[in-house]
Amino acid sequence: MHTIQVEHVCGCFKRSDLQNNLQIENKDDALAKAMAMTTTMNEDFCGKHDFQLVEDKNNFVISFKQEAPTNTTSGCCGGGCGSH
Repeated sequence: MHTIQVEHVCGCFKRSDLQNNLQIENKDDALAKAMAMTTTMNEDFCGKHDFQLVEDKNNFVISFKQEAPTNTTSGCCGGGCGSH
């Protein structure tokens, strides 16, 4: 069993239809799903954070890559982004 874990759940993730700690039997299917989730998070979320995917044993972990450049006209995605 392989788990897709989102390490830092931000407000955008909470408002999305994505699931955390998703378990998938097949490694290739889990990797494909984790890659798709990471792409969705990077393309469709507010842009405050960049996300990266890392394989850790039987887990695929999606975490913050780095802070995106701060835009003074928009705030955080709302909730959960305060401290890393």
